[in-house]
Amino acid sequence: MTTERIDPSVHPVPAPYETTLDGARLRYAAAGSGDPLVLLHGWPQSHRAWREQIGPLSESRRVIAPDWLGWGDSARDTALPCDYDSEVDRLARLLDALELDRVDLACHDYGGFLGLGLVQRHPGRVRRLAILNSRAHATFVARYALLFGAFTTAARRGPGRRVLASPPIHAVHRWGLHRYVRNGTFSPERLEQYLGMLRTPEGRRWYAHFWAGYQVRVRPELRARLSEIDCPTTIVWGTRDPAIPMTTAEELARYIPNAELVRIDADHFLMEQRPEEVTAALRHWLRRPAR
Repeated sequence: MTTERIDPSVHPVPAPYETTLDGARLRYAAAGSGDPLVLLHGWPQSHRAWREQIGPLSESRRVIAPDWLGWGDSARDTALPCDYDSEVDRLARLLDALELDRVDLACHDYGGFLGLGLVQRHPGRVRRLAILNSRAHATFVARYALLFGAFTTAARRGPGRRVLASPPIHAVHRWGLHRYVRNGTFSPERLEQYLGMLRTPEGRRWYAHFWAGYQVRVRPELRARLSEIDCPTTIVWGTRDPAIPMTTAEELARYIPNAELVRIDADHFLMEQRPEEVTAALRHWLRRPAR
């Protein structure tokens, strides 16, 4: 696996670095120097979700914000499995590809789901852990669990998979996420950056592939091992999240030893809605002594 710098004058992309992960191109943003801090985004975003945090946090860390495979500027390879075990193992291989032994890891949404698996399987590789509004060990509130469960069911059947991979899926998601344009979390242009892949046949095929590998169910095996996490942990949570209940944050803070819970008056995409408060919470977390 190789890492190379992309010449931005030739390739004008916001994530100007790239590496090869499992045979696919993965792009990432990087800034600063010092101990590595990995910022892992969630659905349906990219490294841009952390755009307000990368600069301030790079004052004391080498910040690396990848576009996870399938999202943002990274490759969408339907030959790669998207089941949970494969994705968590892939996250460990990303650290290998970037030659990162131990990292501070801040992860949001789907990224938090994967990050929790990483710290449980490879505890020696995570110096500090921050989880932001993620289904983590649990799942979504009922209406979202039913919605996403319908996506997974459809993606595993021929007719349903064709629906998920059809052009109207872009408009459906744009309508569903428009509340975040109305409340100022996303600009229309930012939302289009996140959803633009759904305008292309390749992006829609990959999107259906992603849902075919995803599972909505509660993960009791992850909850059972929360007490084993011994690195400094903070749970940063937007308290007005319509999809993930506050009880998930409270359970993480209760069962992970010495975890801190930071409540922020925000919706699900809190890094973009309340950037200064999230940055302050992460700076405080990074000052906690590492084990």
